[in-house]
Amino acid sequence: MTNKMQTTEGAMVEYVTAMIGGQLFGLPISRVQDVFMPERVTRVPLSSREIAGVLNLRGRIVTVVDMRARLGLPKPEDGKTPMAVGVDLRGESYGLLIDQIGEVLRLAEDGKEENPVNLDPRMAKLAGGVHRLDGQLMVVLDVDRVLELAPEMMAA
Repeated sequence: MTNKMQTTEGAMVEYVTAMIGGQLFGLPISRVQDVFMPERVTRVPLSSREIAGVLNLRGRIVTVVDMRARLGLPKPEDGKTPMAVGVDLRGESYGLLIDQIGEVLRLAEDGKEENPVNLDPRMAKLAGGVHRLDGQLMVVLDVDRVLELAPEMMAA
């Protein structure tokens, strides 16, 4: 499955958009397996605060990563139930907890820019570039970097 399409304007890339802490993020659609409402997340003893726990999703054990904690943001105070974006890395399934799912955006590949120097360092370490949209900046999440959890976090 490819997320790039050739058009007369050039290569296009599709992103699933998500809001986390009021910031718009984009995940390459080729990396997204599914979007779901996490139910019955079981906390893992001694795990880092970035690991929300594990859950059973259609017979697979999924590690749930709290993206707010991963980005160093406070817990939401609005009481809304978070959503999750399912991704895979080297055969392991993960659910990324987000505040809200958006739409699928189709953007020109050459519109992607390097991380700006003034991008929050917490976001920059997980970002694979940005797209400037009308009135806002969409930070492209690098799924591999997001899931580069320290070995002591994964030991639990």
